Amino acid sequence: MRNLVIEISENAKAKNENFLVIPQNGIELILSESKNPALNYLKAIDAVGQEDLFYGYPEFNQPTPKPDITYLLKHLEIAKNQGKEVLVTDYCSTSQKVANSFCLNKKNEFISFAATRRELDEIPDYAIFNENKADINHISEAKNFLYLLNYANYPGKKDLIAEIAFTNYDLIIIDLFFNKEAFTAEEIKKLKKKKNGGDRLVIAYMSIGEAEEYRYYWKDSWNKNPPTWLAEENPYWSGNFKVKYWHPEWKGHIYRNKDAYLKKIVNLGFDGVYLDIIDAYQYFEASK
Repeated sequence: MRNLVIEISENAKAKNENFLVIPQNGIELILSESKNPALNYLKAIDAVGQEDLFYGYPEFNQPTPKPDITYLLKHLEIAKNQGKEVLVTDYCSTSQKVANSFCLNKKNEFISFAATRRELDEIPDYAIFNENKADINHISEAKNFLYLLNYANYPGKKDLIAEIAFTNYDLIIIDLFFNKEAFTAEEIKKLKKKKNGGDRLVIAYMSIGEAEEYRYYWKDSWNKNPPTWLAEENPYWSGNFKVKYWHPEWKGHIYRNKDAYLKKIVNLGFDGVYLDIIDAYQYFEASK
């Protein structure tokens, strides 16, 4: 998995040296097998994303157990000490827990978002934490972010764009597609402006540890005759299948082919990519 992230980074940064690469979860990859910082991996990434640090594991709106917090903080601090920003998504909905999430993350100098729904399908109605008018030209300047992937509540792409454009988040993480229709370069450019006129960063979500049957690359024939690199379906997310992420054909869909996912993201003018299912390596290690 480290190698795949490094390859993705090299490919994207060859086209845009300022392009951001942010892996979510799988924080253990920042350390090598000898428990020293994995320098080649750390050099390839610009930040790390972490879910459920203080709230959301194992249940939504519940505090994460202290041993898990301690374990994650140990690794996240190493990433921080290596000059990487930390983006935390906690999952909680009550005002007290949302406020505490922001407070705890601020104490640790992490950039955070409190998702009021696990589905990541709404823009929370609470006041943006550390809202500001500053232009955000680098991830280190961001004080807050929005994580929005599920657009089921929006009747059309224009409605979604209008609502996001009406916010002052410093950084937004969104899915590339609305009902299988990709955003345009002009739409991404519009989203890069906060309501108050400041510039912000727009990051595209991309899963690299699972294949999703609702993506443009999915072939109907795979339902009956799956390729050798396609593994079992995620029991918690219908239509998502573990992949042998080291396989050349999967890498082709992600960044090598002419129609590769990463190429679409870079060419449309996104500021970076948010890589999900980084921890897929744990599934295959457990299967040995």
